[in-house]
Amino acid sequence: MIEITDLRSDTVTKPTPEMLQAMFAAPVGDDVYEEDPTINALEAKAAALFGMEAGLFCPSGTMTNQIAIKVHTGPLTEVICDTTAHIYQYEGGGIASNSYASVALVNSERGKMTPEQVEGSIRPDNIHHPITKLVALENTCNKGGGSYYTIKEIAAISEVCKRNNLALHLDGARVFNALVASGENAKDYGLYFDSISVCLSKGLGAPVGSVLLGSKAFIKQSRRVRKVFGGGMRQAGYLAAACIYALDNNIERLKEDHRKAKQMEEVLLQMNYVESVLPVETNIVIFKLNQKYNDAAFINTLAEHNIRASAFGPQMIRFVTHLDVTDKMQEHTLNVLKSL
Repeated sequence: MIEITDLRSDTVTKPTPEMLQAMFAAPVGDDVYEEDPTINALEAKAAALFGMEAGLFCPSGTMTNQIAIKVHTGPLTEVICDTTAHIYQYEGGGIASNSYASVALVNSERGKMTPEQVEGSIRPDNIHHPITKLVALENTCNKGGGSYYTIKEIAAISEVCKRNNLALHLDGARVFNALVASGENAKDYGLYFDSISVCLSKGLGAPVGSVLLGSKAFIKQSRRVRKVFGGGMRQAGYLAAACIYALDNNIERLKEDHRKAKQMEEVLLQMNYVESVLPVETNIVIFKLNQKYNDAAFINTLAEHNIRASAFGPQMIRFVTHLDVTDKMQEHTLNVLKSL
């Protein structure tokens, strides 16, 4: 029996025995009272890693993003982001529902806005327009095929924000993939961002959790918003322990996921049923099918071989590699792709 190879997302990972052991051994308390020692340790660890003052543990990256947006904005204001950004595409209209804010969308190359595009999207001081308050970047860019901003590119956008008195937020859904691929230092992010959402339940393999980072004053406000959103947790240190384990053990191994994604790209580029492949930089592979298959038929064909993938638009397919994709699964997937 061939094991199911699940390439739909890196969110499908399950805790390893070692991670479970760390979870079971975690000391816990009531986090709403700020008395869970494991959560406190995770928040401090993540903040120090990115050169920020404080952190706030939340159930999901959507919650950390939406909390940050609400603290930075408000009614009659606007957020600048790429048209493919997760905060716009995949968070249920939360910017409007939670913050009563508008969105200025930028059509950029593979999800990466330029400083010129950001500056060109800032509203003039005019009563007919919302007030531009926030710029949000995504690293890595999901719909950009795992493309990422470098520190140099972030610094240039940060300069635009500072000149125009705008806050800068990072949706760091796969920020460690970006850091491993670029070889850059996480601490440098603290020099440029006012807030950072760090997701730990994707490639790092934790079952639940993201940490929102910022100044002490920002996190104090964010804690209040988290409570209103229903995100105040009690003995959640068991979950935070998994996140600490992930930070300690699973960052460098992301290179293995990147290697597997690159192997898939190399095979797909040779297949006559593939029209194009977005350049693979991290652990996401997005490719366009020609007329031999439509996306639904291709997904069904893969499923017949015990491979799961995501349709990502008309004729578009996404694979995401992760720590649960074994070498045997990878070999099977490559062989299937070659045989179709």
